[in-house]
Amino acid sequence: MKIARKSPELLILLMTIGSGISWAVWLNLLNNFAIEEISFTGAEMGILQSLREVPGFLAFTVIFVLAFVKEQKLAYLSLAMLGVGVLITGLVEANMTFYLATIIMSIGFHYFETINGSLTLQWVDKDKTAEFLGRVIATRSAASIIAFSFIWILFQQFQMSYLFLYAIGGGVSVVLVLFCWQHFPLFPEKVTQTKKIILRKRYWLYYALQFMSGARRQIFVVFAGFLMVEKFNFTVAEISLLLIANAAINVVFAPKIGRLIQRFGERKSLIFEYVGLSLIFAGYAFVESSAFAVFLYIADHLLFSIAIALKTYFQKIADPADIASSAGVSFTINHIAAVFIPVVFGLVWLYSPSLVFLAGSGMAIISLLLAFNMPANPASGNEVLLGKFS
Repeated sequence: MKIARKSPELLILLMTIGSGISWAVWLNLLNNFAIEEISFTGAEMGILQSLREVPGFLAFTVIFVLAFVKEQKLAYLSLAMLGVGVLITGLVEANMTFYLATIIMSIGFHYFETINGSLTLQWVDKDKTAEFLGRVIATRSAASIIAFSFIWILFQQFQMSYLFLYAIGGGVSVVLVLFCWQHFPLFPEKVTQTKKIILRKRYWLYYALQFMSGARRQIFVVFAGFLMVEKFNFTVAEISLLLIANAAINVVFAPKIGRLIQRFGERKSLIFEYVGLSLIFAGYAFVESSAFAVFLYIADHLLFSIAIALKTYFQKIADPADIASSAGVSFTINHIAAVFIPVVFGLVWLYSPSLVFLAGSGMAIISLLLAFNMPANPASGNEVLLGKFS
């Protein structure tokens, strides 16, 4: 798939680079910064992560903003807000200011991800979407490699401060927004998007899988990295190297995963993902070796790339006019569990970390059962095998 100059696809990839670098810096430094500088425990980390997910839960509000701002412009503004939130994180010195900076970052991040996903499904043809989304993941991973390498060199070799690293990580997104604003035209809508909240009965399987995906992913995002630092005493440099390895694998394999989804279909792809994730989470529950924990972490990341299939499934069954509204609604559904899971399981963590990961395994099994209800060739009118609605 060739990407033309000044094309919508190139714009998506450039914005993905900015988002990828800023998010990677925030994520890479999070656990060490929280523990070393703010003295967080698992319970406080759970609170922070729940607050971070509140804007995701409110992602449906993007449809009201789109009544006044074009989607492409809102993508720019959201990416800039993400950058500013990361930039100011290095200035915080207490719990409350850390929470505030995280909320600012999160509003930008979740609005950007909602709009970016919507624009991708609108701008890219159905027969090319899976492959292009694989390329998006590869691009984000390449951006992450740059960020992680940058952190490893500056933190490990030059002992640069958290303040400096957060400032650079957030500043990249702001600079890229200014570049894109100046060098890309406003692309027209292929189909006029509905400017109201839409919930359709025939999309119920997509909603259910989005809910389970959000619940399951929170276990990984919040607690897998925390396990590495708390149980195996990983340093900032070691976490950086781990994330670089993850990103490098995604650069190579994500485009191939996209092509495999096009070949084997969404149903088989998601079944494979959920079987793998159930086993990986069970492994986390009983891991005692740092080497095995690294293997699980990398395998986990790779399998999450198959979630591309959930997006292409929706693109195939959806009314084209529903894409923007449904992007916000699905993000909200994805984040319902994310609002309370970090807090609840942060408290469970204090009792037994193993129970947290066993719960993640159970969530993957529920997703697997739902995936069996997906038809081999989804389309409008053929959304599910059982439980069809008009």
